[in-house]
Amino acid sequence: MKSYNSISLITDSKSRTCIFSLFITMSLICGAYFLVSASLGTDSFPLKSGLGFNIKQQFTEPVKCEVQVTKKMDIGLRDIRENTPIDKCNEKCRPVGSEALPKGIVSATSNLKMHPLSGPIPEDNNSKHTTSLLALAVGINQKQLVNEIVKKFMGKEFAIMFFHYDDHVDEWHEFEWCDSVIHVSAVNQTKWWFAKRFLHPDIVADYEYIFLWDEDLGVDNFHPERYLSIIKEEGLEISQPGLDRSSSEIHHQITVRGRRSRVHRRYYKPGKCDNNSTAPPCVGWVEMMAPVFSKAAWRCAWYMIQNDLIHAWGLDMQLGYCAQGDRTLKVGVVDQESIVHLGLPTLGGASDKNKTDNTQSSNAKNSSTSSSKRYAIRQRSYEEMRVFKSRWSKAVKDDKCWIDPFEKRAEPDRTN
Repeated sequence: MKSYNSISLITDSKSRTCIFSLFITMSLICGAYFLVSASLGTDSFPLKSGLGFNIKQQFTEPVKCEVQVTKKMDIGLRDIRENTPIDKCNEKCRPVGSEALPKGIVSATSNLKMHPLSGPIPEDNNSKHTTSLLALAVGINQKQLVNEIVKKFMGKEFAIMFFHYDDHVDEWHEFEWCDSVIHVSAVNQTKWWFAKRFLHPDIVADYEYIFLWDEDLGVDNFHPERYLSIIKEEGLEISQPGLDRSSSEIHHQITVRGRRSRVHRRYYKPGKCDNNSTAPPCVGWVEMMAPVFSKAAWRCAWYMIQNDLIHAWGLDMQLGYCAQGDRTLKVGVVDQESIVHLGLPTLGGASDKNKTDNTQSSNAKNSSTSSSKRYAIRQRSYEEMRVFKSRWSKAVKDDKCWIDPFEKRAEPDRTN
């Protein structure tokens, strides 16, 4: 009778309604569970390297390292996710593309150190013998100037790299240091073209400072080791040596060497630049012929260099954004270590590699052609500056998440 009574209860309409509601509720709960479970098996959630998930962390903490997992990779990962210790792996951060490799074999950065073809392999394959990099744009016509620069830096924990813009490479072998220099050649390209393509931040990550210099510089009164000591003590992330006023071609007064100071970060001009100035070119500015970047500042500046704007005009006005803080403090000119800027016209000059006619008329013709090329280059430079300013303005307008740290202190664009 008890069994009959239990069954008969089902015939009651109210009971049927209650059980039906309970069934719907359980179905919804199960459906939600399976949907969440399915989501964890796809790309909907970022996958921490190490192949583990921390669901709580995904919603409470910013993701420091996200890995894009392809469908093919995900098939192989699903089988091992459940057995991966989450706490042990969720803090690992790997370069994109290296997820299929064990962490210990990944070599994420590089340097410009050359290695012998034979002999024993050093036990420490990451040993550092150089702390900074000197990268020079060079042409054979300035080989004596370049020789003096190299002799100042060689043997002082510097790696040296040449950007040959004139197709003359073999001629440099007359110097005993030639084989110790990295040589890269591309005809009629600027140092900024070379830097964008061959000085990626991951390639120069081993170097504390990057000197990206022109070739037409006199270095009789410059000492690299002292310079490094000064900028470290002063906290300068972007800097340049002061220019000797009596011998240099001066384009901007802020670059002139101060006689009574160790470094200076601003200059004064009645009606334009004073103690209240907070923006370039009055403060937080260096010229592009001899900039020196810290590793962190270069990583930022490299991203700002445009692939197609090879003269980099206009870049100098925005370098302060890469100063790793207040540009009025972390960008400056070093007065105690000075150089001479000769201002020689180099790029655009006629190449004499295959020239055989040395007559006076031929020289005059070459001079006229060279002047015409220089004018065309200058016009291109101005156009690049216009384009860069336009791109900067558009980027600022379009990026709704970017906050200008100097917006409240911005000053109108001023010309010398």
